[in-house]
Amino acid sequence: MNTRSVYITSPEGDTGKSTVALGVLDQLVRRATRVGVFRPVARNTARGDAAEDRDYVLELLLAHDGVDLAYEDAIGVTYEDVHADPDAALSRILSRYHAVAAVCDVVVVIGTDYTDIAGPTELAFNARVAANLGSPVLLVVSGRNRDAGGIRQLAEVSVGELQANHAQPVGVIANRCTPTDLETVRSELDALDLPSWAIPDEPFLTAPTVQAMMEAVDGRLVFGDRELLGREVLDVLVGAMSLEHLLERITDGALIITPGDRAELLIGLIAAHSAPGFPSIAGIVLNGGFYPPPTSADLIADLDPRLPVIRTEMGTFRTASAASRVRGRVTKDSQRKIDTALALFEQNVDGATLLQHLDVPRPDTVTPLMFEYELLSRARADRKRIVLPEGSDDRILRAASTLLGRQVADLVILGEEPEVRSRAIELGLNIEAARILSPHDPAYVDRFAAEYTRLRAHKGMTVERAREIVTDVSYFGTMMVHMGDADGMVSGAAHTTAHTIRPSFEIIKTVPGVSVVSSVFLMCLEDRVLVYGDCAVNPDPSATELADIAISSAATAAQFGVNPKVAMLSYSTGASGSGADVEKVRDATALVRERSTDLFVEGPIQYDAAVDASVAASKMPGSDVAGKATVFIFPDLNTGNNTYKAVQRSAGAVAVGPVLQGLNKPVNDLSRGALVQDIVNTVAITAIQAQAGTSQGDPA
Repeated sequence: MNTRSVYITSPEGDTGKSTVALGVLDQLVRRATRVGVFRPVARNTARGDAAEDRDYVLELLLAHDGVDLAYEDAIGVTYEDVHADPDAALSRILSRYHAVAAVCDVVVVIGTDYTDIAGPTELAFNARVAANLGSPVLLVVSGRNRDAGGIRQLAEVSVGELQANHAQPVGVIANRCTPTDLETVRSELDALDLPSWAIPDEPFLTAPTVQAMMEAVDGRLVFGDRELLGREVLDVLVGAMSLEHLLERITDGALIITPGDRAELLIGLIAAHSAPGFPSIAGIVLNGGFYPPPTSADLIADLDPRLPVIRTEMGTFRTASAASRVRGRVTKDSQRKIDTALALFEQNVDGATLLQHLDVPRPDTVTPLMFEYELLSRARADRKRIVLPEGSDDRILRAASTLLGRQVADLVILGEEPEVRSRAIELGLNIEAARILSPHDPAYVDRFAAEYTRLRAHKGMTVERAREIVTDVSYFGTMMVHMGDADGMVSGAAHTTAHTIRPSFEIIKTVPGVSVVSSVFLMCLEDRVLVYGDCAVNPDPSATELADIAISSAATAAQFGVNPKVAMLSYSTGASGSGADVEKVRDATALVRERSTDLFVEGPIQYDAAVDASVAASKMPGSDVAGKATVFIFPDLNTGNNTYKAVQRSAGAVAVGPVLQGLNKPVNDLSRGALVQDIVNTVAITAIQAQAGTSQGDPA
């Protein structure tokens, strides 16, 4: 049996098999270098770009980081092929599967969807395919509308069917179970003598988007932000009553269907949606082919609502009926649903046990994706409270939704609570677990001002001036870290590096024995992680400062699982060169050796001698570092910044950072062009630094 693949199937439709497949895939990319996805039977093998012609489950899985396959290569046959000649279809499935397996370390195979093959025979068909592929089967059964005994009975019958058709079950997952029944379900499944897990039902995963609702009613957007069409609809209300009674029934995420000639309802709903503390509406559908008269339409246009307002020619009954039939999906574009599905899987399925039964070996290499997952796992293991000062930035809110959903860290977001929460809800994000704190909160401002005045008394600071300073979000967030209200801070998406880190120099200050705050980038190459420092903070460090940077960088490397072998870079190697720049590196190397006697360090050394074993053999034979360096210390910011960017672009490396080091408590800066994933990674790094109790300066 080929245990380098797993076949995920179910005995019926609507089990949430695709979200389980997503969770399994997410676990596998943490372990294997090349992960593939294969769909033996799809609705079609469309090669066009039309969304309706493509398999959304396959697109969801192919879009996952760590999967690099073309859509067409990941499909076996169509349902029509199976009907026409089952044996020929199976032969083609085997051939196309092995083509995928030939370029992958492990393959996730997703069974049929019960859309075309007769139900009683479909599980047997999937079992036959799995047996021929040599893939162990992970069975997914639905717990929706079933008690624990019914779930166990369905699983037993299904396992028997798989075995009767020569497939090998490797585990059972009961998905969409009643949350209060989870333990009972797990207890019942223990009788199967197979690894088994239960995942609770989450209605949000099947909530349709406003876009899907608009398409279902054949509508068009007449007002509002098109970006907000991606928000999930959590309830549908028909609003033909008075505004007073309608407002009593509205909840967050509701879609309101109302006649297009009821201008007073439309204006009232737009106003209510904008009101602080009022439920945030997902959208409004104007039905009946009516539209507000010009005066009302002009007023609405002047209000410039972001709330989507959709117009349809359908009447109330047809509109409501069409809307009620729309079912949401987890697609590659629904990030919050993906985060929710992955969090449910992580919290309810023992990934280590599952991978053990699939016999997926650990690779010798570390890919960028593996490194990023390790960051999230380590941060999750001991959650820290991280403050995000830029609550008005949508990227911060999106990252916060992911971090909270995946339980990576506890978050404090600075901003005015009604505005921050309203914007998050408007974007379809869930940040309920975050604490929203105003930087003008008098209780904090008074306390922070008193402490800041004490810290800066030697500069003539007064309490009155301090009150003004600490309301700046960077100062406020830094004071939270200093005073123990947060374990670390991440900022810079909307502020300069100087604005972000200057308060740290004044308030948090450096670790004893370290004279300078510096930075590193964790450079994730195809098969390993290197550490580059300093590439972001110090323009021209002295020999003493360069030694501090080297020692801090080695400690940071060790903290993130990189065995530190430090190369002090210069334009010459060993004793071959001279000049002020080379002497600075030589002096810095001597200081490192004096202060950290157990640290492997070499310098001055050229980059090629530090990284290439053949060059090292001729330029510096017998060195413990040459040809094997993992930490690269650049002599100045100009060299470091340009080198990290050159490697990032030319070698396709993922640059994680800058990671600040040398501070008493962790504060990290973001690029103003940071992507959401960059923010997520930086928060995880900051949390890991906080776990160590320091941002790791001189380990002595």
